[in-house]
Amino acid sequence: MNKAGVPMSSVPDVARARKSLLSGLSPSLTERGTWLPVVVFLVLVLIFSLASPAFFTWRNLSATTGEAATLLIASLGASFVILMGSIDLSVGANVLLVGTVTVAGLKQIPDVNPGLLVLPFGAVLGGLLGAFNGSISVIGKIPSFVVTLGSLSVFTGIALSILAGATIMFDLPIFEALSLRQSIPHLPNIALCALLLWLIFIFIGARTRFGRFALLIGGGEQVARIAGIPVDRYKIYAFIVSGVTAGLAAVFAVSRLGAVGPSLGSDLLLNTIAAIVVGGTSLAGGIGGVHRTLIGVAIIVVLNNGLNLLGVGPYWQLVIKGLVVIGAVLISQDRGRGLIVK
Repeated sequence: MNKAGVPMSSVPDVARARKSLLSGLSPSLTERGTWLPVVVFLVLVLIFSLASPAFFTWRNLSATTGEAATLLIASLGASFVILMGSIDLSVGANVLLVGTVTVAGLKQIPDVNPGLLVLPFGAVLGGLLGAFNGSISVIGKIPSFVVTLGSLSVFTGIALSILAGATIMFDLPIFEALSLRQSIPHLPNIALCALLLWLIFIFIGARTRFGRFALLIGGGEQVARIAGIPVDRYKIYAFIVSGVTAGLAAVFAVSRLGAVGPSLGSDLLLNTIAAIVVGGTSLAGGIGGVHRTLIGVAIIVVLNNGLNLLGVGPYWQLVIKGLVVIGAVLISQDRGRGLIVK
């Protein structure tokens, strides 16, 4: 066994698979995915700074980073799913269900203070929902688009039945510490936690077998199978990771809002995919990675914040974000490979 955990007899095959993947990528495509999102972000910051005096203020920065934190956490695991060429449409519904179960459970035991245990609880519950998605898709040989579209409805229906159309308010000291307090002035703790998780996931993507295999599977699933990579197992792992980060995002979201209601996570369906794709990860898989997701999140959040400050209505904001996603896909798509969501 080598350091990556691959049998030595398989190392040449994995090396050939990696070489085949890299040779199939367009250099101009990978370069665009690196610098273009940064340019877009800087241009947006410049435009909104000139258009609204309130944009470049400490108060707005604090509010914006708090909003970005939940989106970043929810997008981390989903980045690996998309990197493999699949897709997870149930992230927002996962957040809603985990947030609902967590808060409803805390309401049933008002005298118990779970402390930080609420975070692993959310992660485990979200991971189980992700495992459901991955197992159905892989074992049933059903496209992930179809599976997660169905589970989106299932998770949402369960959560709404628990809420019964109502919003549940709550007050927990640990939630206040996670979301409202600022260990660094003007930077909420929730943003620090999100950045720490992002750095951890960058390490996972660059230095672990899971991260390297995700790139190979997305670049060419059949080549990865020939190289001896257990593709089905790692695709399930990716959905579990997506569920774990969605579960963590749920805990952070309810801690920031102080309540859970039917609309929790409703914006994450579009925003997570938008952030990942705009950041430079191709929907076809094999290009990008979690390291690019931060800049994509920054673009989406700055766009939301700037449009709100300029008084643009919520419906037109959806139109603009949709056009941004379409534009990002058109720019990042490699015409030679095609765009296939598995």
